[in-house]
Amino acid sequence: MDIHNPGWLKLALYCEGLRINDAARGELESGREIMRTRAGLGSGLEVILPPNLWTNVPVEESFCAKSPFVFDWQDGQFYVVHEPSTERVAVKLAPRPTWYDDHCSSGKLMTSIGTLQGTYLGVYPTKVCEFWQGKDKENCKFCSVGLNLGSWDAPEKRLDEVIEVVERARSESGITYVDFNTGHYDDESFLDVLEPIIKEVKRRTGILIGVQTPPHSNLDRYRRLRDLGVNRVSFCFEIYDPERFVEICPGKNRVYGLERYLDTMDFCASLVKRQNLNEPWVTNGEIIAGLESPESSMQAIDRITSVGAIPTVCVFRPLIGTAFEHMEPPKTEDMVPVFRHLYEACMDRGLPIGLAPNIHVSLVMLPEECQSLSPRAGSLGLLPRDLQLGIKRWVFTNKFKRKLSRYDNQRSHAALVH
Repeated sequence: MDIHNPGWLKLALYCEGLRINDAARGELESGREIMRTRAGLGSGLEVILPPNLWTNVPVEESFCAKSPFVFDWQDGQFYVVHEPSTERVAVKLAPRPTWYDDHCSSGKLMTSIGTLQGTYLGVYPTKVCEFWQGKDKENCKFCSVGLNLGSWDAPEKRLDEVIEVVERARSESGITYVDFNTGHYDDESFLDVLEPIIKEVKRRTGILIGVQTPPHSNLDRYRRLRDLGVNRVSFCFEIYDPERFVEICPGKNRVYGLERYLDTMDFCASLVKRQNLNEPWVTNGEIIAGLESPESSMQAIDRITSVGAIPTVCVFRPLIGTAFEHMEPPKTEDMVPVFRHLYEACMDRGLPIGLAPNIHVSLVMLPEECQSLSPRAGSLGLLPRDLQLGIKRWVFTNKFKRKLSRYDNQRSHAALVH
């Protein structure tokens, strides 16, 4: 245990949660509201750990009551305190954007259209996943997507509303990336809904765009997404162990099956041959660690990286109201080897991790954030990879900043003309 190891601390907070004491609770107004939206596992307190790791820490779930970590406020500073050792780390709340209190022209609250998750904007622009509908629901057992509709998240989101929120988040929060997330629809209409939004957001802002959907039966649709300017496609098959997949994801198993997720991921990863740093293309395979053995999660990481895709690894969180609400989260010590392997596998394969500027994800550990968990970090074996990534990061960041500057200048000119 090393509370001053940033990777370990972020991982431990996912696994063990946080208790907020009275002194800190009275100072939370400057931060972001604890929200549960359709996209993602967000249910906690958005905190920035040193040196700059954004994390969404569980605080409401029942397991948090026995956490060894306490969120404290002393002398004008927030701290995460490890009570058994009395060690503490100074942290910050993720700042609450001013546009969070504003409404779209339609009258809807902007946060019912999209919210920041770390430093990027998450938008779930389509109807709720159909696995949640009907009397025989087949939703994934860890999922809370269908529980939040109408409370935090608008049931429907028009193109003009999405554009308004993206542009406000771009101008005031400095986002460089927006992620569009959908669930299952029997008619596979999810890409039909997303494409007009993607085209307009790209045309107006030039920012990076990601798409997370079930695997579409027509693989040519992914070439089309690439041509529309999409930069990331992600496939949440969640569980690599075939038996656990059937048990935990009944709808996904019946309609798609694990192999279709993997085959579609493989196809999209193959499109990287057209890669360029002006408009990058990345494929992710997403899993949830803690719902299968650590060994199975590491096998999933190897399977994903073997085709040039990048793993996104969430830590299981027993969300209130879900079928798995009363389960225990995984133990930190069991997760450390998984996330160490995540970093090392990506580095061994020379995958482009951590290139895009100002993308800090609060809901997962990014591969580069796991560096401090690996004894190989900084070793001679990985040094050439580190240098290559550093050069690519510098080139891409500068190209991207110049690109966004051109879009900003065009928007300013258009505003003056009108």
